[in-house]
This record gives sequence, C-alpha cells and structure tokens, in this order.
Amino acid sequence: MINEKLTPEQADEKQINDAFQELLNQYLASRHRKKIEIITKAFNFAKQAHKGVRRRSGEPYILHPIAVARIVCVEIGLGSTSICAALLHDVVEDTDYTVEDIENLFGHKIAQIVDGLTKISGGIFGDHASAQAENFKKLLLTMNDDIRVILIKIADRLHNMRTLGSMLPSKQYKIAGETLYIYAPLANRLGLNKIKTELEDLSFKYEHPETYQEIQHKLENTQAERKTVFEEFTAPIREQLDKMGISYRILARIKSPYSIWNKMQTKHITFEEIYDILAVRIIFTPRNEEEELNDCFDIYVAISKIYKPHPDRLRDWVSHPKANGYQALHVTLMSNKGQWIEVQIRSERMNDVAEQGFAAHWKYKEGSGGEDEGELNKWLKTIKEILDDPQPDALDFLDTIKMTLNASEIFIFTPKGEIKTMQQNCTALDFAFSIHTFLGSHCIGAKVNHKLVPLSYKLQSGDQVEILTSKSQKVQPSWINFATTAKAKTKIQAILKREKREQQQAGEDLLTDFLHKENIEANDENIKKLCNLHQVNNYDELTLCLGQGIFTLRDADRNELKEKNNSTNWKKYISFAFNVKQKQDKKVEKIKTTPPLNIDKKKTIKLTPDAIQKNYILADCCKPIPGDDALGYIDENNQIVIHKRQCPIAAQLKTSFGDRLLAVEWETGKALIFPANIYLKGIDGLGILNQVTEIISQQLNVNIHKLHIESKDGIFEGRIQLFVHDVEDVDTICENLKKIANIKKVIRIENFDDNITD
Repeated sequence: MINEKLTPEQADEKQINDAFQELLNQYLASRHRKKIEIITKAFNFAKQAHKGVRRRSGEPYILHPIAVARIVCVEIGLGSTSICAALLHDVVEDTDYTVEDIENLFGHKIAQIVDGLTKISGGIFGDHASAQAENFKKLLLTMNDDIRVILIKIADRLHNMRTLGSMLPSKQYKIAGETLYIYAPLANRLGLNKIKTELEDLSFKYEHPETYQEIQHKLENTQAERKTVFEEFTAPIREQLDKMGISYRILARIKSPYSIWNKMQTKHITFEEIYDILAVRIIFTPRNEEEELNDCFDIYVAISKIYKPHPDRLRDWVSHPKANGYQALHVTLMSNKGQWIEVQIRSERMNDVAEQGFAAHWKYKEGSGGEDEGELNKWLKTIKEILDDPQPDALDFLDTIKMTLNASEIFIFTPKGEIKTMQQNCTALDFAFSIHTFLGSHCIGAKVNHKLVPLSYKLQSGDQVEILTSKSQKVQPSWINFATTAKAKTKIQAILKREKREQQQAGEDLLTDFLHKENIEANDENIKKLCNLHQVNNYDELTLCLGQGIFTLRDADRNELKEKNNSTNWKKYISFAFNVKQKQDKKVEKIKTTPPLNIDKKKTIKLTPDAIQKNYILADCCKPIPGDDALGYIDENNQIVIHKRQCPIAAQLKTSFGDRLLAVEWETGKALIFPANIYLKGIDGLGILNQVTEIISQQLNVNIHKLHIESKDGIFEGRIQLFVHDVEDVDTICENLKKIANIKKVIRIENFDDNITD
C-alpha cells in the first residue's frame, strides 16, 4: 500500500485528532465517571470556534486547550467538568461566543468556570499596577466561588511555560517573572508540588539559561555518585522493611535546578557545598486505613535504629498536615559515609495529595465535593479578609498576598489546647490578629508557656499562647514593624488609615470653622502662610496635625492672616482644596500615562560602552555589570534602567509592568570598568592580607577601591570593592583568592555592607 503524503490541512487534522484521542485515553484510565459524550462535544465546539487560528509557535490553536485539559486530567486529577472547562477556556475570550452560549450547550457549572477563567484571562497583570491588583483580586475571588477556576488557570500557565520558547525574550522575562512571583507560590499553596517545581524550573530556564544549563550539567555529572550513595544507603532500609512485611517503594528525590540555584543565592554557597541534593522517599501501602499513621511511625522507628537521626530535623506533618493538605514524616539520618540524608515517609494516599494537591482528596472520597477542602477554605477566608481592606498601592497588595502564599508553617496551642496553624517567624501580635481583629487591635502583651512576653515576641512551634488585652489599647504605628503575617499587616494598615482619615477630616472641620469665624479668605496664599507658620509641607499635613491636636489655630494665626486679608470667600477655599486635589490627581495620572520611548521592543538592545554612558541607567538596587543576566525597564521618566533579572525590584516590575520590559545584551568588551564587591572569610594568619592584595593588584592588575578586614577568635572576614570590566573578571579574582590556603569562602556580593550568614 502506497502512503499518500498528507496535505498541511490533513496533517493538522491528524495532529489535532491524535492529541484529543490521547486525552480521552488518559481520562478513561482515571477513576472518574466516564462522561465521554460531553467531553467530545466540548472538543468539537472548541475546535470549530478556534478553526483557522494558530499559536505564535505555528501549531493549530486548539492544541493548546487540549494540552491544558490533559494537564487538568492527568497531572491535577480533575474530572469531566474541569476537562470541558479547560477545552473551552479561551472560547469566550477569543471568539464571538458568549458565556450564555456555553451555558445553553454545557450547563451552568461549566459556564460558571469558563466565565471565571475569562475574567482573569490575558495574564493576571495589566500595564499599570492598579489594573494588575484589580485583576489579581478577581482571580482570588473566583477561587472562593470554585477552586477549579484557579486549578485550570495554573494548568493553562503551565502549558504556556512549556511552550514559552516561541515568545520574544522581553515577553519571556515578563511571563517567567509573573510565574515565579505568583503562580509557583499559588501552586505550592494548593498542594501542587510537582507543578510548582516545574513552573519554578521553567521560569529559571528562561531567565538564566546559562546558569540553568550549568546546574543541569553538574547534576548529570554527579548522577552516578548519587546513585551509589542511594543504593548503599537504602539497602539496609529495604532489608528491614521486607522483614516487617510492608508493601513499599523507595525513590530518590533530586533537588530541582531552581531550588539548587535559590539555595546557592541565599546561602552564598557553591553547587558542591549543597549537601541535600539527594533525598530518599519511602512510599508505602498501609495495612488498612486505620493503621496508616501507625505504619508511618513504625517505619520511622525501624530506620532510626539503622541510622542515627538528627535531633532537630524531625518534621511531623502526619499528625498535623500542612495547610495545603500535605502529609508526610520527614527525618534526617546520618549515613555510614558521614552524610546527612533526608528521608520522607508517605503512604500512597499522602503521595497523591503531595503531587496533585486537594484534587487528590476527591479520589479517596465517594461523591467528591467540597467537604475535603477545610484547610484550603481557611486560607481562602484569610485572602478574603485581605481583599476586604484593599491596598491603594498595588505592589504592597501583591507583596501582602505573596507573604501569605510563601509562608512556612508552625503549630501554636491556645490556652484550651486547640491547635492553630501559623506562619514561621510570626509574633504574638500576629497570633492575636489571626484569632480576631478586635483581639489584635486591643492586645497589650501575651503569655507564652505561662511567661509574660511583649507583642513583638517571635513564636516557636509548640508554644502555648494566651493573649492579654485592654479596652484602652489602640493600634500603634510601630506595630507594622514587627507584624509578619499578611492578615495582621493588612488589618493594622487599614485601622491606621481609617484613623488618619478621621483625624484629617476633623482637622479640615477645625480649619473650616476657624477661617469662617475669623472672616478670613481661604486661598492658596493663606494656606501657604499657615503651613509655613506651623512648619508643615502642605494642606494635608496641616489638617492632619490639626486633627491629631499637635497644634491649634490661635490669635497668632489670625493676626498673620489678617494683615493682607479683609474679605471672606469660603467658596474660594472649597475651590482651592478641590484644585489642589485635582492637580495631585493630574500629576499621578501624568506619571501613570507617560508614553514609553520610541523603541522596537521586539529587538534586543545592545549595551555598548557608548550607549551605557549616554542612554541607560544601571540600577543601584542590584548593581548589574557586564555578564550578569539583565533586562531593561522603561521607567516613568522614559529612562531605560538596567536590572539583574533576579533583582527583587525587577521581580515586581515583571509582574506589574511587563509591557515596559526590554531584552538587553552586553557588548562592552573590556572598555568600561564597574564597581564590584567581594566577601571573603577564612582562618586568620600572618601575611593573609598581603597575599590577598598581591593577587588582586599585582597578579591580576585590578584596582582596589575599598577594603575592610577584621579578625575575631582566629577567623577573619573581609569585604573588598574592586573596579572590574565584567563578571568574568570577578570569577577570575574569586578563583585565584580561593587558592590561598587559609581562605575558605570567596563570593561576590551586591552591596559592600551586605550581611552574610553561613
């Protein structure tokens, strides 16, 4: 039989049908009820709606909804309703069909989910921070209506990240930054650990491609060594578990490239210094449902007899699951080779929950519904409370939410012995606000384990806490400095802002009464005189100070104002106040709507020596130098600022002002010099400073600009600021300094005075 060559249209049709058939096969292999008809109907409808449309990569657009539906089905474990919604998720946004059309054809529930996805389509964030915050609130509120909306949205983002290679570099930075800033923490908070890890790794891959490849290469080169360690370490464990008659499997868990890089950045260490790249996972089938927890601890006791456990590294998330549903017993054991290795003990059910999040609960319950989402609902309630007090500054709002997403957890006991889950490093004040806003706003101190402590006291897991209150207590501005939870910070800010508004209104009333009573005209000149007289900057400060009782309006004010004013015109005062406000609004609007530079954002900007000196600003927050992975940002003054891609400020810009980002490429050669800071630590000895300066100044011919060395108890620490051409120079200097016998650590730091912890 002769194979006829397919036309492009036939090839597309075959590719689409094959992809859908694969989705159906995987759905049929799941535990969900088999509703093939409605899924096929949704596929045919979406296929027709997107007919003729292609993605930027060139493939038919319908392949994207199919891929999202597959992630929803296979990787998150949702059923037919979610699969249909995933297939239809772009129909209302990208075609002429409406939500009403979807409801008529597929019912209310699918239409409601598609509607939720449409409201948050096109990425969470708009051009301006205000639009960004508003859209992000929509996303969080839709979670409360139906958690499947955000699960499908995360699946959509995962597929977009998997196909990000076809996008422009500037778009890659925006999408990768947004993913790392919001979507990965959100996936983690929902228990989607596998997806969280992939989102982080893909973001890392596009933001720092060379570093990503370097870590991948090192992981491959050390794989054989890790395999040997794993087999030797697990052999006696397998032998013991076989004797116990437990059905189990043991897996090696390798730390992800992003996690490795993140640890290298935060701990200022090299790849070779990371000891926990390998972890061991024991996944067992319990003898029966009631014995599941007992089996976990039996395995723990058995392996602790083989290897000595670390006394401070037992993590019991079996008895007290994490807020995202995660359950496991973590223990760190000392191997026979003197290496600490973490062992995670989970049942098959716990493993499913760890990989698929809350959706996995439904596989283990009949008539799956929302009853399994107790902990999730607690978190959603916290989010709703934050949304009830919206922040005027969108970046502050995002940081507040992100704080909630990223929080590690500890367990606190109430005086009655009830357990409350709190975030790590929380204070007594945070705990008070977590119970009730009234309790938080009137608390004066706390008793922790029956001992009196201040509100700023940091709680430890297992503490028993009693909050002490007083009716006369009011929220203090200083509280914001030691509140750590999103809820406490939001409530404190809201209360302080409300009080400030009330004080300002009272001040305006006092000013109004005074001017009216004294027959004084309320014009620009008189308000300025009052501000100068009381040494305040503007009208708002004047009225606030009046409302707070910091000063009052007296005869001196009247005499000062009446020297040149004999007439009264209250309407002019109202007009003045209105005009001041209008001017301020216009000023803000002008900043927000400043047109961007006339630059082709599709092209990569070349950072040549001449261009750097004349056209661009190197960000002071992260101090990039040639060789750093960098990006450009068009600021409000139409200037292009160059940031490192991992800079915290750049992370916010990527999520808020993605359309202002530019791809940049260093082309400076060795023409310019830039300041760079190096930190070194080692064993003190005679002549160590002379060796350091000789290598830098004489051997490498580099100019030392600033030097600080101090020694304590035989250990020295040093900071050196140098003038270099690029990152290559810094790496060469560091490598040469490491060759000095007594120097144990040499790293580049961003700021000369950075605090370095081991």
